[in-house]
Amino acid sequence: MDISINTPALLFPAISLIMLAYTNRFLALATRVRSLHNEYNKTENNSVVHGQIKNLRFRIKLIKQMQALGVMAFLSCIICMYFIYIEWMIMSHWVFAFSLLSFSCSLAISLWEIQLSTKALELELSDMEGLEDPTVIQYIKSKFDKDKE
Repeated sequence: MDISINTPALLFPAISLIMLAYTNRFLALATRVRSLHNEYNKTENNSVVHGQIKNLRFRIKLIKQMQALGVMAFLSCIICMYFIYIEWMIMSHWVFAFSLLSFSCSLAISLWEIQLSTKALELELSDMEGLEDPTVIQYIKSKFDKDKE
């Protein structure tokens, strides 16, 4: 397969946008950490706050890894373009493959972090008993039950 100098350049907008999303995610977590810190100082032995703090600490580590892999993908694209420019095609193929792998790993870790963020929301809602969100089937069933009455 032959790649042109435009091939790695196609990843630039995708990597830039995903890095922006990662930065926004990090800023949202930083805000949540600050608010949890205040809440932690006000309460004693709150297991929900402890669970959230552990979750946030791990998610921050994941976001750092996501950002690092995104930067590596971006730099690899630049290096790949240089290798194409100087006509080192075998090296350009390897570096481009590394760039794609880095970007893919970054997205996979992002998916993992999204799963953890939903667990954090469930933990946040766990202390509110009786406010469970019904499933779609339960919601539809309750609507039909109301119509029969």
